[in-house]
Amino acid sequence: MERRYILLVAPVALALVSGLPSDLSAEDLAEAKVTQVVQDVKVVSSGAAGRPVVVNETVRQGNAVQTGTQSRSELTFKDQTITRLGEKTIYNIGGGRTIELGSGQFLLYVPKNKGGAQVKMGPVTAAITGTTVLGNVLPNGFVEFTVLEGSACMHLDSVGQAVQVMGGQMLVYDPVYRRLEDPVEVDLQQQLSSPLVRDFRTLPSAGLIEEQIQSQHQVAAPNGDLDRAVRAAGAASIQSATPDQFMAAFNSLLVRYPPSQRRTLVAGAVRARPDLADRISAAARGVQPVRSYYGKDAKDYKEYKGKEIAEPCPTNYIPPQYVITPLTPQVNSPERPPGNNGD
Repeated sequence: MERRYILLVAPVALALVSGLPSDLSAEDLAEAKVTQVVQDVKVVSSGAAGRPVVVNETVRQGNAVQTGTQSRSELTFKDQTITRLGEKTIYNIGGGRTIELGSGQFLLYVPKNKGGAQVKMGPVTAAITGTTVLGNVLPNGFVEFTVLEGSACMHLDSVGQAVQVMGGQMLVYDPVYRRLEDPVEVDLQQQLSSPLVRDFRTLPSAGLIEEQIQSQHQVAAPNGDLDRAVRAAGAASIQSATPDQFMAAFNSLLVRYPPSQRRTLVAGAVRARPDLADRISAAARGVQPVRSYYGKDAKDYKEYKGKEIAEPCPTNYIPPQYVITPLTPQVNSPERPPGNNGD
């Protein structure tokens, strides 16, 4: 039997609607125009068989857009929020601001100053605003969430863990350890090869994504900061530097960079020397203290739901209960030690 991924749009909560700008109404969120179709895409009305969707057709609440194998679709809401659906996905129109992804891939672009949106991916919820993101919920329970530009507040509902993910970073939810991992820097240029970017029209946020890419590249550019630091450490180039030479150069920059630019430094360093990604990330964490939010303090997360994120998202780190390093977590899931119930 062919597996089909389900992408559900839940009704908009009252608190979310109250946070929207005054020029938006409920009607703006209850329908979307089909603005692009790739191969087999159908619209399914309640109680009716599916039929091929037509570009520029308006799909209203109560209907669904269904994509087949190697097929994709794009929906655009009245406020210019864009949702792109991966293959084998069923997307039920039901408000457009709260999206529940059962399994599969999506791209979501939310314009600036339009009230934001929530994306629920299993136990993980993302509050985003003025942001472009890629999401992937795998059948094994792992969740991958990448911010192409802007920022997102990721929240693990069960324990109140909240982590801010910035442009150029990816966060993974691990269902084995049941926690959000630390965000890692990714090569945004490589992310643009996703079919949800490549096979569609240019995103309105393309310029912002390009700025983020250029910031990543500038760090390791010829005669850039990292290049000069590596030569000062005694190496002829970034690529020929020994691990110790490179890390000495990186650490010399890390202590001088303002906190607001350290992420860009880390992203550029990882891109230049992916073989040292673990050491680079560990060094960066050493100069960026992490605050913890548990129990009643997790209520701070509610302030971000459906609103413009003006302050940094509260972050938290949950230390592992035991240390196991599987070669491939998705395949070789570690067994819990005897007597450990995961509490």
